[in-house]
Order: sequence, then structure tokens, then C-alpha cells
Amino acid sequence: MSVSGLVIRPMGEAALLAEVDSLDAVLALHAGLDASRPDGVVELVPAARTVLVRVDPGRLPLVTARAWVERIARDAEAPADSASGEVVLDVVYDGADLTETAALLGASTEALVAAHTGAHWRVAFTGFAPGFGYLVSPDWPYDVPRLASPRSRVPAGSVGLAAGFSGAYPRETPGGWRLVGRSAAPLFDPTADAASSALLAPGAGVRFRAVRELIAPLRDVAPPPRDVAPPPREPTRRGRERADRRIRIIDPALFSSVQDLGRPGRAALGVARSGALDRGALRTANRLVGNPEDAAGVEVAIGGWSAVATADTWFAVTGAWGRVTLAGRQLDLDVAHPWPAGAELHLDWFAHGARAYLAVRGGVDVPPAVGSRSTDTMAGLGPARLQQGDELTIGPEPLSPIPAIDLAPWGAPPDDLDVPLAPGSRADWFAASALPMLFESTWTVSAQADRVGIRLDGPELPRARTVELPSEGMVPGALQVPPSGRPTILLADGPVTGGYPVIAVVTDAALDLLGQARPGTRIRFRHAR
Repeated sequence: MSVSGLVIRPMGEAALLAEVDSLDAVLALHAGLDASRPDGVVELVPAARTVLVRVDPGRLPLVTARAWVERIARDAEAPADSASGEVVLDVVYDGADLTETAALLGASTEALVAAHTGAHWRVAFTGFAPGFGYLVSPDWPYDVPRLASPRSRVPAGSVGLAAGFSGAYPRETPGGWRLVGRSAAPLFDPTADAASSALLAPGAGVRFRAVRELIAPLRDVAPPPRDVAPPPREPTRRGRERADRRIRIIDPALFSSVQDLGRPGRAALGVARSGALDRGALRTANRLVGNPEDAAGVEVAIGGWSAVATADTWFAVTGAWGRVTLAGRQLDLDVAHPWPAGAELHLDWFAHGARAYLAVRGGVDVPPAVGSRSTDTMAGLGPARLQQGDELTIGPEPLSPIPAIDLAPWGAPPDDLDVPLAPGSRADWFAASALPMLFESTWTVSAQADRVGIRLDGPELPRARTVELPSEGMVPGALQVPPSGRPTILLADGPVTGGYPVIAVVTDAALDLLGQARPGTRIRFRHAR
């Protein structure tokens, strides 16, 4: 068979959006692409009517990727339904919306449960939250309306229905699906490697099994008897050294968090890239103290942050510009400095830029989640935002020395930004006047700016199409335009899928500039060369 209705749309400088005419075609195209992906494909993100193909243009040019997608679409076959290796979810069908949903569909609760457990489901795509799978089945006869008013809190493990989909919530989140039951299955494990972190990965087969009660899964290793305490473990010398090397937060500022270079290539599991918003600043800070470039540091927004070290170490501060003092003495930015035990390091309010990066020699050592130590504010992955009294362990000394000569870039982040844009996937959804307006206007960063995205103040971009767009894969830098007409630029913690049309995409190199944009920053867009 061949995939019908294929339209390939641009999605910035390093991605394509392959649009087809049905969810069955999405499943067939995604299966074919996944089975034949060439070197240079970073990730494949299926959605309701599209497959996002992200590439490394240095290894796989977009023109080559386009030809590959077209070839696979001609030869794609529907993925076979197989019961082998399918995931079985035990569900107690006592959801808050079960009775009302059955009545809406003109069925008894028994008939609704029988249809749900009798269907052979498949994970079509993930999104909304890490590990949240959108399940579809040719056996499922119902189109279920969402709640008129979404809940502010849906408990983890809730099993829900919406439109023609079913799904289970991996963690507590808001949600508008109708809840029919609950499961104790471990739907998402952030401590596992990326390949096995999500129980319901795209393409997996799923069956629901009705049970009267939920029994916690058995551990692989039985715990010791209650009356026999395990012998205490004597920490090694290296372990003691690491335990004694910490940063104690005195003032966490408006927002500060642990960040490294993030979780690229995990969007198909519903996991955003996250990581430092100004990656260049974090890399520079790490090089200055002799760390690997991807070591975790502290990202401080706006300033007003202070901490002490419990042992002698070295540090560097890069990114936003403001007064930096150690034990009351002012120090230079973009330079490595010794940090004596007990001395208070203070980052004053920033005069230029929005985010500074603190690197300590050895890096910040917190438990990784899905391969990264970064805090993802939207998905709740990684350590929580820093609070007063928090202590961060410093990792072991790196093998490389502190560089003898400072060659770090020097200069304050600009107050006005010139940002290059590559074509977006849905520019044709806008009126002819929208693109000239986007490039000819001066936009201002609004107060609604955080690690998820930046909402811009400026003229309204008129739409030519006002129908609802099925959710499709997103990339950092995408300019989504909601019905208000004013664009939002998605950043590192932004959603991996979205339902607003993307008119253009910020180039990857310019994303670091946006990491330093603060409310009031003026932005002019230009066409990327």
C-alpha cells in the first residue's frame, strides 16, 4: 500500500512535518520510517494526522530527508496487530465519569466496560505529559465528548476517554478526559533509560483487563525481614568527599533550577528537550572551571540569588549581566574564581539579560531523570525548583584542569533582539498580510515569559483558516499563534505536541538569545539565510 494524501511541510531549519489524511496512515508511515531511519534522524514524533521528522542537518540534509519520507510513504504498510508482547493494564472501573459517560453514549456501564476491555488498542502517539499514550482501536465504537470544564487535578493512574481515544495519566495533572477507571501500572519511570521509561510507547499494543482491586506489583528483590536491619554501609573516602562538597541555597531568587543540556530526542515519549535556555552560556561556564560542557549547573532567572559552599571549590558565572560578589567583594563575570568554604556568593539583580549560569568545578550532582539532571517545569521531571535551605551536592573533580587562559566570550546580552526565522508548518493558515506583519513589526516580550514559552505583545496576525488543528509535533522555537493572533515562542520546556498553527520557527542558534529575553525586550524578526 501507499500512504494517501501525503503533504510534506517545513518545520524550521531542521525538521519536516509529514501530513497524511488519517490516523491509520500516520501509524503506517511512522512504522515505515522507524524501521528504516537513516543516520542523522534525531527523532520521529507521530501525532493525530502528522509525523514530525527532526534531523541533524549536518548529517542528513533536509532535502535528503524529504526524499526518504516520500519513498517510505509510497511503500508503507499498516503495522501488524500482534498480541505478542502487548501491555496489559489492570483497571478498576470505578471512575468518576463512568456512569455519566455510559448514559451519554446510550449504553450501560457494563456494556461500556466490556467494549473497553474487549478492544485491541495500540499507542498511536504520545503527548500532553511524559508517557501519556493516545490509544486507538478499530474495535472501539464510541466518540466520547470531553468534559465541558477540565478538572484542575486528575489523579495519577486514571484511565480516561476522549474523542476516539483512550489513555492513562502517568502523573497528577489537569485534564479534560472522562475518567472511567484507575490503574496501578507504572506508566512512566524517569529513572529508567529512555528506551524503557514509558510503558506505553508509540506502536505498542495494549489490552485493558477489569479487576476488582489493584495489587501493587512485586519487587524484583524481596526486602529484608522487618526484624533484621540491613548492616550500615561505610561510605568510601570518595563518597565522603562528595557528601561534604555542597552548595547551600540562602536565597533562591524568583526562580532558579538545576540545568544541563537537556533531553534531546525524547519527544516521541512526551518528553521535552528542557535544559539550559542559554546553552552557550552554560557551556562557557563549564569550560571555565574545567568541567565537561554538559555538566549540570544552576540557572538563575532575573537575579537576587545567593548561596554558600560547604567546601573549597571553584566557580564561574556567565550569561546575564549583574553585580556578582563573594564575601562582599565584587568579582568579574565569565572568569573562574576560587570559592572558599563558608563564603557567601551573591548574584544581584541583572541589568542585562534574564538568566545567569553558575558552574562549580565537578558540576551539580543530582539524580538524573530520563538521562538528564535538568528541571523540566512543565512535565515535572528532574529536581524541583530551588528553595531556601536546599543543598546541592557537587560532583567529583574532573580530570581536566582549570584553563590557564580565559578565552570566554565577553559582553552583556543585548536589550533588543534581531531573531532569524525559518518557515513554519502552517504559514498557509494565515492571511496574506500576516507574514509581512510578522517581519515588519516590533514585538515586545510580555510578562508571560518563562521556560515553557514567551508570549509576545504586538499586532494580531490574521488567520485565513479558523478550524481546529489536530495536535501535531512541535519543536523549540516554534511560533504558535492562538486565536488571539499574538504569537507564543515555545522554549525548552514547551509541549512536544500542540494544536495551534505554527507560522515560523526560530533558528536553533537564536534560541540562546531568547533565553536572555526578559519582559520588555523588543524583538525584530528577519528571514533566516
